[in-house]
Amino acid sequence: MTRETDNLPRITHIALKVSDIGRAAAFYRDVFGFQQTDLRRNGDHISCHLTDGTMDLALVEFDPGSVIGGASGEDTGIHHFGIDVDDTAKFAEAIKRAGGELIDDPSRPGASTIKFRVPGGGGIAEIAPKDWHQRVEGS
Repeated sequence: MTRETDNLPRITHIALKVSDIGRAAAFYRDVFGFQQTDLRRNGDHISCHLTDGTMDLALVEFDPGSVIGGASGEDTGIHHFGIDVDDTAKFAEAIKRAGGELIDDPSRPGASTIKFRVPGGGGIAEIAPKDWHQRVEGS
């Protein structure tokens, strides 16, 4: 049975800016049993992705001077959250029409994700193609 909301964009990802990716990842694995799905360098940062089976939790350690890393301020904490959408180009245009600011990441030209700021505040968010954010199915 399909609900009306099944096809709506979904928040599927949250990224935390950390200062020690190894210690932070160990904490989430050891305390909560989250599964690590990926660890890699991507542009100007290293990201470690973990999941509870539903959400993708990215721990991100940015290089000094990172444009995107500094977009949320200099402190550690929530960097952005991600929303899976069916058409990133369509949603990018809708974000701009609604007064949102698209944020360019010079370290990742041609990236499939698009970061943006919402008018009125609330930090940074990101749109991504459906199922782009990694997570384990079925939990």
